[in-house]
Amino acid sequence: MDLPIALDYAPMEAESQGEIPAGEGWQYEPKWDGFRCLAFRQGGEVDLRSKSGKPLGRYFPDVVENLRSLRANRFVLDGEIVVPVGDSLSFEELQLRLHPAASRVQKLAAAHPAVFITFDLLLGARGAPLIGRPLAERRPKLEAFAEQFYGGDERIRLSRATTDAAQANDWLCGGVKGLDGIMAKRLDAAYASGERTAMVKVKNLRTAECVVGGFRYASKQKIVGSLLLGLYTADGLLHHVGFCSAIPEEERARLTPELEKLVQAPGFTGSAPGAPSRWSTERSTQWEPLASKRVVEVQYDHFSGGRFRHGTRFLRWRPDKDPRQCSMEQVVRDSRSTAALL
Repeated sequence: MDLPIALDYAPMEAESQGEIPAGEGWQYEPKWDGFRCLAFRQGGEVDLRSKSGKPLGRYFPDVVENLRSLRANRFVLDGEIVVPVGDSLSFEELQLRLHPAASRVQKLAAAHPAVFITFDLLLGARGAPLIGRPLAERRPKLEAFAEQFYGGDERIRLSRATTDAAQANDWLCGGVKGLDGIMAKRLDAAYASGERTAMVKVKNLRTAECVVGGFRYASKQKIVGSLLLGLYTADGLLHHVGFCSAIPEEERARLTPELEKLVQAPGFTGSAPGAPSRWSTERSTQWEPLASKRVVEVQYDHFSGGRFRHGTRFLRWRPDKDPRQCSMEQVVRDSRSTAALL
């Protein structure tokens, strides 16, 4: 491609904060639960690049064709690839797309087509790149681009945006179930390629009470390294749903003999911690099963596919909770994603 923006151009990054920044000069958007992507087009060529610069087109041929079908023959868009399934956005379906077999990818694309949500315009159909212009100019140009070329195509969407902090806070604090978070962007800032100076992300952190169904020892000493978390489903089975290694240091030594007294198979009666993978060592997959006696409250940012997406943060023990009260319902009801905002 002979575009004024190179294919290895780094997307703008975000600084993590605990609260939505208020005051004038901010634009707020939903934090979409997908793969960040820069989309390049020149003539019949379309190229998709991940945040790390890796090509994505082979995994999302449906997105490539959708972008190729636009009447604009030249552009660079910043956005997010998502896969709606029912009333949710499925991160699991996204991950399944990363498959080496083209036939498998095509089958997945036919079953659950992807959607490309756009939130910035770096190069329009005509003219010079917009990366040096402030967001206050880029956003109206993106809206005009979408109105002219998207044509109501539901497979290519314009991300919602607002300058009202109260609206953004409503999205984050209950207006939309399962929202991944909020992105706040400085209206007076140019596109900050590879930097965290012009955008802030505020993640939607939730809490859950989980049964401790097992634990792993730390790698270099025989004290608790991580707790293995479980939740009950309606059929009464305890399923492994993730882990918590963010345990206060002073807690680990005290906790170890207490948990060792509770060691009892099977630990989990439903899905259990998996077998070793090519990334793990034998030591990292060894775990001790526990009787279902202890309940811990943890903080998490996302739950999908029957698991916490990332490690959780230890908050406190809940001796007042019956382990049987730790049901999957408390997280499943929050796993409905931001499809409603599409």
